[in-house]
Amino acid sequence: MAQPQQTVLITGCSDDGIGYGLALAFQQRGYHVFATARNTDKMSKLKDLPSVTLLALDVTEKSQIGAAVDAVRSHTGGTLDYLINNAARNHFMPILDEDLDRTRALYETNVWGPVAVTQAFAPLLIPAKGTLVFITSISGYLNVPYMGTYAASKRSIEIIAETLRLELAPFGVGVLSVVTGAVKTMGQTYFGDFRLPENSLYKSIEEIVAAMARGEDGVERMELMTYSNEVVSRIIQGATGKVWYGCHAESTRHGTSHLPTSVLDAGAVKGTGLDRM
Repeated sequence: MAQPQQTVLITGCSDDGIGYGLALAFQQRGYHVFATARNTDKMSKLKDLPSVTLLALDVTEKSQIGAAVDAVRSHTGGTLDYLINNAARNHFMPILDEDLDRTRALYETNVWGPVAVTQAFAPLLIPAKGTLVFITSISGYLNVPYMGTYAASKRSIEIIAETLRLELAPFGVGVLSVVTGAVKTMGQTYFGDFRLPENSLYKSIEEIVAAMARGEDGVERMELMTYSNEVVSRIIQGATGKVWYGCHAESTRHGTSHLPTSVLDAGAVKGTGLDRM
């Protein structure tokens, strides 16, 4: 008797992002992929592929999370093999210039949204003895200027993931954090109109901050499918805990463990404009 097709749900699958790359890599290996995004029109590259179901899912909307659970349950009979929490918003702004309402919304998407999705899908993961994956970031280990709020949100969800790894172990569910380095995605295209507040202490270096936000910083980035294929391999091989992948991931892992703070700080501010102020 043929084995039932294994299933994976991935959040944040808009074209050419990490979620898209992971969805494509799983689909090419024979999995049924539930690919989600706030707007299904943004998943045009996945929509006609076999064994891919597109679902509208804003991770901050309880009703949409519930509808996604119902759709998966209807298809599988009540199980899910892999849940990948990838959806997140990127963000750049000096801490002193933050609009706190916007940063609270950022945490709703980057932290509490994945928690809500996990709570909703846990009853499907547990009978499958499945795997729960969180896409986190090396930014949570580096004090990169203008990325403090985003980095804090990504490290926050990683700490939650590490706790879930212990709390879900009695139920046979594995938990993996993929600490992600620099990858070529559409995430660097969202800041074309970046501006600092008029009263910002950093207004004199606004162009440098904006260039960093747009990815015009000379940082090497890994090809999306190179990253995606390797990460999917590690997931289906049963990795749990943390894996580090993407450009600069390994150097960050070693550097933040062994280098003194003064050396890390000097590297972090280089080219950010703060070294000129």
